[in-house]
Amino acid sequence: MRPALRPGASCFRASRPPVPGAPGPPYAGGVALTPTTGWGVLHLFCRLAPDFDAHALRKAVGAAEADDYQVVPVALLGHKADLGLMALGPDVWRLRRFQTEAVAAGLVPTQSYVSLTEISEYAAGIPDEMRQARLFPQLPPEGKAAFCFYPMTKRRGDEHNWYALGFEARKELMVGHGKIGRTFHGRVLQVITGSTGLDDYEWGVTLFGTHPDDLKECVYEMRFDEASARYAEFGPFYTGMVGPLDEVLASLTA
Repeated sequence: MRPALRPGASCFRASRPPVPGAPGPPYAGGVALTPTTGWGVLHLFCRLAPDFDAHALRKAVGAAEADDYQVVPVALLGHKADLGLMALGPDVWRLRRFQTEAVAAGLVPTQSYVSLTEISEYAAGIPDEMRQARLFPQLPPEGKAAFCFYPMTKRRGDEHNWYALGFEARKELMVGHGKIGRTFHGRVLQVITGSTGLDDYEWGVTLFGTHPDDLKECVYEMRFDEASARYAEFGPFYTGMVGPLDEVLASLTA
C-alpha cells in the first residue's frame, strides 16, 4: 500500500523544509555518505535513563532540524519503549551523529530500525510529484497524530515464496494491494522504506492516522489481500502519538 505522501510544511517542526536530494552538511567536516536516491531513515525506540537530560535531547533535535533533517517525536504506548524518534535526511553519518547525541542525552534504545526511502520497482512509472513525495516525505503529516511502525518481509516458504513468482505476477498482486490502501486516503498516510541488506526485515512501514482505529482498520483490511495473506511476515508493532517534542516529553515524566 502506498497512498500519496503529501509534501508540505510540518505542523510540528519549526525548521525549514529540506531540499530534496541535497546532501546536507557532512558529518564532522568529513565526506557525506548518501543514498544514490532518497534519504536515510532511522527509527529509535527508547526508554529514559534515570539521568535523562531533556535539554540535551532538545539540543540534539534542534541541531538536526537546523541541518534540514526531520525528527518526528512519538510518545509510545505499552511496555516496549517510552519514546520514539523517527529521523530522516540525506547523510547517514548525520543520522549516526543524532543517534549518538540522543543516547548521550540519556535515551536507552530498546529497538531500532534502519532503512531508506525508495520507489518500489512496481511503481517505476508514477508521476514525478508522487515520486518526490515518496523519496523526500515531509513529516509528520498535519492532523494525523496516531502513529504505528512495524517491519515486514515477504515469505520465502516452500508453499508460498514471493521471490519464486515472476515480476508480472508480483506486480499484479501489488497493484491490487495498492487499491485497498488508497481507500484509506485522507485517513492514513503510509511511509514505506526499504531495508533489504540494511536491517532484519525488508521494509519498514510507518503509519500516521487521524484516529487510532484508522490504523487498526487499515492493517486489518490489508491483511486480507493476497499479497499479505499469502506472502507477508510482520515484525513487532510500535504504537503511540505524534506531537511536539516538549509535549511528548511531558507525557513521559511525572
